Amino acid sequence: MTRIADIVDEMENNPKGVRFKDLCRVCDHYFDTARQSGSSHRIYKMPWSGDPRVNIQNDKGMAKAYQVKQVLKAIERIENEKNDTD
Repeated sequence: MTRIADIVDEMENNPKGVRFKDLCRVCDHYFDTARQSGSSHRIYKMPWSGDPRVNIQNDKGMAKAYQVKQVLKAIERIENEKNDTD
């Protein structure tokens, strides 16, 4: 089983080559379960106001690169906020 950190490293190095199921695992880990997951889209609620969601989409088994980059930005923000409170 691939570790979440390994998947995140892969996402940073090659956002075009990320499998949708791996992106879902990362999002479930960082953002909890998806608010919507019955279709090709999965929507995750963020803990901040403004644009409080991340939307990812299955594209023939792969994640869309721009959505991978959005997830990476959200993870970075969560990590920064976590470090600021520690």
